[in-house]
Amino acid sequence: MRYFFNRIYILLTNLQSKIAFYPSVFAFFGFLVAFILIYFENQGASEYLLKHIPMLVVDNGDTALSILTVCITGLISMMVFSFSMVMVLLNQAASNYSPRLLPGLISDKNHQFILGTYLATIIYCIFVAVSIQPEGGSYQTPGFSVLLGIIFTVICIGAFIYFIHNISQSIQINNILDSTYRKAKKRLKFLVNNEENKQESFPDTDGWYKYHSEKSGYFQNLSEDNLLDICKQEDTKFEILPVKGIFVLNGIPLFKSKKELDEATVKKVLSNFSLARGELVSTNYVLAFKQITEVILKAMSPGINDPGTALNAIDYLTELFALRMQKHDTQYLKTKDEVVIKMASVDFEELLYQVLAPIRSYCKHDIIIVQQMGILFYYLKSQKAISNKYYEAIDFEARNFLTDAKSAIKNKADIDTINAIERQLKLES
Repeated sequence: MRYFFNRIYILLTNLQSKIAFYPSVFAFFGFLVAFILIYFENQGASEYLLKHIPMLVVDNGDTALSILTVCITGLISMMVFSFSMVMVLLNQAASNYSPRLLPGLISDKNHQFILGTYLATIIYCIFVAVSIQPEGGSYQTPGFSVLLGIIFTVICIGAFIYFIHNISQSIQINNILDSTYRKAKKRLKFLVNNEENKQESFPDTDGWYKYHSEKSGYFQNLSEDNLLDICKQEDTKFEILPVKGIFVLNGIPLFKSKKELDEATVKKVLSNFSLARGELVSTNYVLAFKQITEVILKAMSPGINDPGTALNAIDYLTELFALRMQKHDTQYLKTKDEVVIKMASVDFEELLYQVLAPIRSYCKHDIIIVQQMGILFYYLKSQKAISNKYYEAIDFEARNFLTDAKSAIKNKADIDTINAIERQLKLES
């Protein structure tokens, strides 16, 4: 049963990143509510309200149809405008910041909820309008359903006002960076809090049996509980070979098993790997580093030339790196008795290099960025780290960055500033 629920959870996690997911769910509920209320109308709900609260009930079929028609046309116009604004947001984010930001913006639940509210109300009003008999008596008019349609439309108008406010905030780069940072911070804190303070021992896996992927896609997530159950049932141990977030090609080794597995068990294990065509920060914190880095590079490009945005992005990188220093490079999953699964993650040294190398190449000529990077290195060296190797990696990257900056900057005052940063970081000449 737990296996079934875990698979459903992975499926829903993938679906939530689609812009049509919540609107489709809301549309279904709008359809459902319409038929439920039509049923209650047949049981005399409007007749009861007409006798006790007549001022709230529309008792004329033509009037009810006119009201619902106005609601439907107005809501369709608002939905088209809202959808157009979402497309403008996505286009601006892709052209001015980074195309990698699009999955996060598309999966914004606020926009999906608002579009879903529009769609649900439109479908509700359509089916209620179909049930109205224009020539029927006052007791045959679904007055209560029409009243709810009016209320839902007013709610949609409120949602539209909120949408205008939210879209104006979402399009600002500071809010985009902050949203990316918070998602990555939440994911990193989860991994750090669920990690043992000491590195676990794990047997050498050189002679273990390799099993390959049957499809390609980004390795997004893993159903850990199910794999732990399989290890217990089969009396084996696993090593997960790819790092979360990388693109897994069809046929490459996906995991190793201490014990040889039959075909049915292999398929069961493979079904617990979530391979998708997109990436999300909520399941892969490394993507946040990539997105923020690309924002910095885009901001420092000649066409954009926005060093202020680059400085803000470096601040977010600094905090994320500081949090990453509290995490081991390797993750282990264990049952109550022993460690049975070893999972690879991006090494801190490799992550630092992949992020700082492009920044070094594109920003080494700008003394303001160099000063901000000096603050980043100094701050990271003052933070608590899970391993001393992390400090060595920071010194190595700091030395490379400042060396390249000296070669690109010719002004003596700027070079003196770089030398001061070197002395502050206590780097060897």
